[in-house]
Amino acid sequence: MHLKKLYACEVTLPIWCRKTQEQHIMTDVDFQSGDSGASSTYPQQCSALRKNGYVMIKERPCKIVEMSTSKTGKHGHAKVHLVGIDVFTQKKLEDICPSTHNMDVPNVTRKDYQVIDVSEGYLSLMDDGGNTREDLKLPDNELGKEIEKRFDNGETFMVSVLKALDEEMVVGTKVVS
Repeated sequence: MHLKKLYACEVTLPIWCRKTQEQHIMTDVDFQSGDSGASSTYPQQCSALRKNGYVMIKERPCKIVEMSTSKTGKHGHAKVHLVGIDVFTQKKLEDICPSTHNMDVPNVTRKDYQVIDVSEGYLSLMDDGGNTREDLKLPDNELGKEIEKRFDNGETFMVSVLKALDEEMVVGTKVVS
């Protein structure tokens, strides 16, 4: 057996190989594929959070709708009272934390897709790069009814999809002009 080195992204990884004639055969090495490495949340000091920003409250991604700070007490830090609305369920959640402590802030993204088809409770969507997806459910609310009505009327329109913590949901529609 010979020790070979595999160079990937300027990182040297030793790989065990055995040489047979002029070929090198790698032994059973399992390379796990990973994501882009982007975290779904990042820390931010409680005092730096702002109204209309995002924060994790009770392990749910929330939009901050109310914030108040109490004065520093005799024995401790100023406290920040946060009121947030869960971006997916629209439930009101609250938390209180010392102003110097870190809170997790979710990476929230919004992307627009053109609606191609509505079938069996799922949406067929296309992004601006021409890529299609068919894994998003039609919302089970007034928005879902609006999407079905627009599609049935033959309108060309877009839907906005909100993504946070590997959860995605259609949150609105836009007319294509």
